[in-house]
Amino acid sequence: MSHRLDHRRKVAAALLSLAGLLLAFAANPVTAATQGSIVVLPATGEVDGLMADAIASGLDSAAASGAVAVVLRLDTPGGSLAATQRIVTSLLTAKVPVIVWVAPAGGFAASAGTFITLAANLSFMAPGTRIGAASPIDGSGQDIPGVLGEKVRNDAIAWITSIAEERHRPVGWAASTVAEAHSASASEAVAVGAVDGIAATIDEVVAAANGRTVTVAGHDVVLALTGAPVEQLVSNPLGGLLRLLANPNVAFLLFTAGALALLFEIQNPNVLTGILGLVAIALAAVGFVNLPTDVTGLLLVAIGLVLFALEPAIPSHGLLTVGGAVAFVLGGSALYTQADRLGPAVRVATPLLLVAVVTAAGFGLLIATTAIRTRRMAGPRESMSAPLVAGTPGEVRRPLEPMGSVYARGEEWSARTADERPLPRGTAVRVVGSDGLTVIVEPAPSGLR
Repeated sequence: MSHRLDHRRKVAAALLSLAGLLLAFAANPVTAATQGSIVVLPATGEVDGLMADAIASGLDSAAASGAVAVVLRLDTPGGSLAATQRIVTSLLTAKVPVIVWVAPAGGFAASAGTFITLAANLSFMAPGTRIGAASPIDGSGQDIPGVLGEKVRNDAIAWITSIAEERHRPVGWAASTVAEAHSASASEAVAVGAVDGIAATIDEVVAAANGRTVTVAGHDVVLALTGAPVEQLVSNPLGGLLRLLANPNVAFLLFTAGALALLFEIQNPNVLTGILGLVAIALAAVGFVNLPTDVTGLLLVAIGLVLFALEPAIPSHGLLTVGGAVAFVLGGSALYTQADRLGPAVRVATPLLLVAVVTAAGFGLLIATTAIRTRRMAGPRESMSAPLVAGTPGEVRRPLEPMGSVYARGEEWSARTADERPLPRGTAVRVVGSDGLTVIVEPAPSGLR
């Protein structure tokens, strides 16, 4: 058993290390920019840790290769405040001129995207795009109530004001996007000076930015972009996989499936189920790292799954299943919470949560029903059959401390050791006697199973 535990621990550690390497590798671009080029860096979707890593890495790569400017092609509904802070810091401290281009037509720089757009040296918007509505919300998508709400809102106003002052943007308009959730079209944003112009294509962005003076790392730089090649920075293919894993529904499903697989492994030891469970949980962990995951919600989901698994072993007439369903639903509902998000709420879809809890509860009840029928079909004679004969080999199922159980002759038996020594799960034993319906065992000689 010790060898098995060591092996599984090594597998778990290897999977977690691999997950960390995937996160680090996916944040880096596949191709680096060439000297004197204009790098176009895509920033599409929810603002999260993955986007923050990709932008920071792309800016460093562009600066190191001697690019003359970076165009951040932005289209986002908002996202994490922590990730937004990282991106804004990357833009304000970049060693290469940064131009934010809100595109394509119909896209937006909502909520967190407003902070990012204002933090660039220059910013342009494609026709039909919009910007604003930067008020912080809680994890359920509602306004943050009470004193906490006031603190978060005032802090966000102060932050966006400082960004606007640093980049010489209209402070009043910037503050209104937070205080009043004000939103503006591309033409309105240009009229008030929030952005520098409207550009439908990357060529129009380059033409509009050429010759302008911007401040980079404390020095004034005149953008000389005429004739500079435009390069699309290719993202690592693993970035798409990690973004899929960071989907709140996918992470929830992976964790649920992985936990059920590990519980099955505990009840019915086998290599495949345990490995698959560890893989699923490792992948879920990658998603949870990039989501506003609440530990309490995660623990409630785990408790619910454990209660489902205990139903067949502890006859409770369905009480464990009911308790498991309540814990599972509450945990799934509160799995993702964050009091200061700058974008859409992150949550497990209600239909998915209901389907998951019904499926898990149904599975637990099915196992319990099958176990009860099996006991009834066994009949009084079999249920009162004599314990195992001396010499029968078996394996410890529940640790003998000194009472526990062993698996022998296709069944699980209550057991204890002859000398009351403790034996861990998985230890090979042999029967030496019985005490009523409790078999007495001792460690098996080497080679006997």
